[in-house]
Amino acid sequence: MARQTVEERRAQLLQLGRELFSTHAYDAISTDDIARAAGISKGLLYHYFPGKREYYVATVASLADELLAHLTFARDEEVHVVLDRTLGQFLDFIDANSAMYQALLRGGIGMDSEVNALVERVRRTVLERIRDLVGLNDDPLTRLRLYGWLGFAEATSIEWLARREVERGRLMELWMEQLVVLAG
Repeated sequence: MARQTVEERRAQLLQLGRELFSTHAYDAISTDDIARAAGISKGLLYHYFPGKREYYVATVASLADELLAHLTFARDEEVHVVLDRTLGQFLDFIDANSAMYQALLRGGIGMDSEVNALVERVRRTVLERIRDLVGLNDDPLTRLRLYGWLGFAEATSIEWLARREVERGRLMELWMEQLVVLAG
């Protein structure tokens, strides 16, 4: 069996981080637990990440990057078709990463400035792409409206993931309806 490259091992550890931090509170996991779950020594874990917090931040960063790469805002069709496709991609992604998504939006490890900055980077990027796709002005009121819509989408997505009382298609219709209302 070939040895893993540094990139392969790091990717494996980040995937494990998603699983661990999705199913356990940050404070409930030790670096010993992480190393044991990865089948490596604690020293090797420290080779890749200086500590548990850095491991958590790297895990969140990889999730954020994957989400942004997963969303396509290509203007290859009518705007409503592109938005529908992109919102579907977002819903697919958060559904596949449900526990981690919910943990992040409900506080994760609390008020960690790096984690908050990562979440905020994703929000701003998504909103900029929607604004550009729809052709909205980049002014303070439009940004507030879009930010309000995203808060609505995040809150309803968490409720949907927890209860699944509304069909997926209806949730997406609700998001589209509110985007039209809030974006003006």
